[in-house]
Amino acid sequence: MPLPRRVAETDPEATQVTGAAYSPTARSRRAKPGSPAGGGLGAWFKRLGERFGGMGCLPRLLIFGSFAVILLFVAGVAFALYEYAAIASTLPSVDDLRAHASQFETTRILDAEGNLLYEILDPTAGRRTYVRLQDISPYMIAATLATEDKDFYSHPGFNILAIFRAFTQNYSSGEVVSGASTITQQLARALLFSPEEAGEQSYLRKVREAILASEITRRYSKDEILELYLNEIYFGNLAYGVEAAAQTYFGTTAGQLSLGQAAFLAGLPQAPSVYDVYSNRDAALGRQQTVLSLMVRLSAEEGCIYVSNNTQRVCVPVDEAASAGLQMLDYSFNSPDVQIRYPHWVNYIRSLLEQQYDPQTIYRSGFTVTTTLDPGLQDLAQETLSRHVAGLADRHVGSGALVAIRPSDGYILAMVGSADFYNEAIDGQINMAIAPRQPGSSIKPLTYTAAFEKGWTPATLIWDVESEFPPSGNADDPRPAYIPRNYDSRFHGPVTVRTALANSFNIPAVKTLNFVGIYDNPDTTEEEGLVAFAHRVGITDLNRADYGLALTLGGGEVKLLDLTNAYAIFANQGRRVRPVAITRIVDFQGNVVFEAPAPSQEQVIRPEHAYLISSILSDNVARQPMFGTNSVLNLPFSVAAKTGTTDDFRDNWTLGFTPDLAVGVWVGNPDNTEMQGTSGLTGAAPIWAEYMQAAIGRLVGSPAPFVQPQGIVEKVICSISGTEPSRYCDEQRREVFAADQPPLDADEDLWQDLRIDTWTGLEASDECGDKFTDEVFGLNVDDVWGIKWITQTSEGRQWAEDLDFDDPIVFSPSRKCKASDPRPTLELVTPNDDAHLSSKHVDVSIIASATANFEDFILEWAEGTNPDRGDWEDLVSGDDPRSNPTEVVTLDLEELPRGAISLRLTMHGANGGYAEVEIVIHNDLPEPTPQPSSKMRRPPRLSMP
Repeated sequence: MPLPRRVAETDPEATQVTGAAYSPTARSRRAKPGSPAGGGLGAWFKRLGERFGGMGCLPRLLIFGSFAVILLFVAGVAFALYEYAAIASTLPSVDDLRAHASQFETTRILDAEGNLLYEILDPTAGRRTYVRLQDISPYMIAATLATEDKDFYSHPGFNILAIFRAFTQNYSSGEVVSGASTITQQLARALLFSPEEAGEQSYLRKVREAILASEITRRYSKDEILELYLNEIYFGNLAYGVEAAAQTYFGTTAGQLSLGQAAFLAGLPQAPSVYDVYSNRDAALGRQQTVLSLMVRLSAEEGCIYVSNNTQRVCVPVDEAASAGLQMLDYSFNSPDVQIRYPHWVNYIRSLLEQQYDPQTIYRSGFTVTTTLDPGLQDLAQETLSRHVAGLADRHVGSGALVAIRPSDGYILAMVGSADFYNEAIDGQINMAIAPRQPGSSIKPLTYTAAFEKGWTPATLIWDVESEFPPSGNADDPRPAYIPRNYDSRFHGPVTVRTALANSFNIPAVKTLNFVGIYDNPDTTEEEGLVAFAHRVGITDLNRADYGLALTLGGGEVKLLDLTNAYAIFANQGRRVRPVAITRIVDFQGNVVFEAPAPSQEQVIRPEHAYLISSILSDNVARQPMFGTNSVLNLPFSVAAKTGTTDDFRDNWTLGFTPDLAVGVWVGNPDNTEMQGTSGLTGAAPIWAEYMQAAIGRLVGSPAPFVQPQGIVEKVICSISGTEPSRYCDEQRREVFAADQPPLDADEDLWQDLRIDTWTGLEASDECGDKFTDEVFGLNVDDVWGIKWITQTSEGRQWAEDLDFDDPIVFSPSRKCKASDPRPTLELVTPNDDAHLSSKHVDVSIIASATANFEDFILEWAEGTNPDRGDWEDLVSGDDPRSNPTEVVTLDLEELPRGAISLRLTMHGANGGYAEVEIVIHNDLPEPTPQPSSKMRRPPRLSMP
């Protein structure tokens, strides 16, 4: 633009005056006598009036008009300065403009691969993610300038011409139709005005806005202002700032916006509700066409649009604008609803965040939360679970859950909480992966591991027979006895721990818990009981004080996530790694707020015990009696697995692991209604097996085998008893043991050569002497219910007979006889042993008594020195003790055979014990003369005292 023409310093056409015009007149130099010099102010006004009086009307009007204009100008300036000072004194400070910006940033949850799963929105705000100006598309800058403030880079914060134009338009229309607010003014209004003032439509507000905009421009650079503006303005549908808008409408970032997308977004801030593409698509797309037109016009006027964040100007020719508009006509916009991918997982992550941070921190800090979720494994889990549950609908199976954990670092790779999150009919929004449910038999591995810690081994023998227990495990429990039943309603006799756990027999599990104990004993220094052990391996439930022995069959509720992680401990050689769901949290400025620490490998189970459990649960041969040779648990690779079913069919479980992956599956109904004929093997196991195979293939390709720790040894044992084989054991196999917990010795085998104290039934000892002892072939059973099964059931008797135990069976005593135990006193006082008798009549005196348990005695005789069992004949018996020598019978030797005669005195105890003494006497009477009338031997004639 050319500069204004310079005006000449001298105007030749102006009115010319002489020097006399500048000299005082003679009249003016003379003063009246007695008056002050100059005549004072009054005299001056008088002379001025005389002078003006001499002028014409026009000059006088011009002079007065000039004075008035000058006075009005001065007054106006003074008034403007006064009003400016008055208004400025009430304006907020612009010292820290960023502090007034929206104090919230959208928290974003990502999967392990960086995919967006969800944005956590402040319920009182919306989405917002701060982005630097250099990270915003130049198209977005250009579209914003063309639409809102084309002179942004040149004006001082406000545009006086635009304000005057808006004033004129508003005055002529009688209402506010134009705002004329620059970007800086809009920013001032958004950041520094209260909501009430920001919504006010008045010229005073406009003035205040302009003053603030001017001050902001003075204090901040244009780039700072533009960056704040683009991160602050509202784009509708809870999107605050350009980054949130790009994500909301196009699923992209602010830096990736195309020409058409930028034009669409730039048109929204003027009236987001009016230009809502979801409710008024035509208006929204029409607004985009307007913005594109403005960009074309500004590009033509300016020779392309200057943007400060790009070295090249943004050129928008007509054809490109038209193409951008056409592309948007058929564009399918993202749903305005908050999108949740993997909703159960997202809600779980939110719960973890809320445990660590207060809600305002979560809503307003702009966290980017990276999680451990593997999207491929998660999709596989959801599809597999949903498909199988749908196939079980005829059995009244409504839902399920699945958890996959990497044992080495605790990363939760997949979590599915229901078959369908959005299905209200199945309560799909309940996350059953973290909802406590009864685990059935799937908790048994914990019980047996606790037993290993108390000395049991995989070869420990348990009697799977009908048994009764106090429900609480306390002997003084007054309630009716608890009588557990096996799933197949059968008894399996003596079984080892390997067989019992692999086949999930219930009665052995209850006996194991009875051995372990339910609760810790506070009087001991060592941790005891299943509940304490469960807490040690990460079970966060089981906090009641009234659990009974049914706990080992699933009588207490646990979470699938917790139990799966407990199984992962077995896979990780007994080392517990707490479940990890969040690996990293970064705030909107890129600062690392949280970084998951390296996994802590806490050794909570001995590696040997973890290996023993893994060995048992992966033993397909051991579980054949209940599961068959080719069950769904038998995968192409070595994998440990355990099923669980509650006795009312409300819960099905299957959990299993390799060293690479632990997977838990639950199937059932969240409302706790019963399924129909569905077990862990038929309900949950097929889901687990299919997922485990596919997940292992995706995760590692070739699964790792279970590694045997150094502390494991292999021994040959008797298959039936679990001890080292005795000479009587014909069936043998190999078993693994912790080196410091070998199998029992051979002398603990079922078959035993015994020397017992016959009165107490205990093992003979020096304390009790050897008078009443016997060498017998016994059966080593220490379970009272096992003894009852052997002696009182046909199955038990047949089992004993098959193992060559003759009736009556002698059971191995539990301990040695002590001097304090009941003792018998039994003696044939007369006649003496080996006495030769020649008198016709012989008195027999005895002593038969005991310190306890006396029941009766019997005296018998038989011919010869070694009579057979059937040769003995009764002489006399009694049911009262004889503490002193007492004559009980008189023998008539004439009636007895000549030669050696055996006498046997037996005393029976109330406890089933006995004591016995035997002597031999000799009948030396001469042979009687034969009587021809009789050849039969007569019984001896007895005389009772």
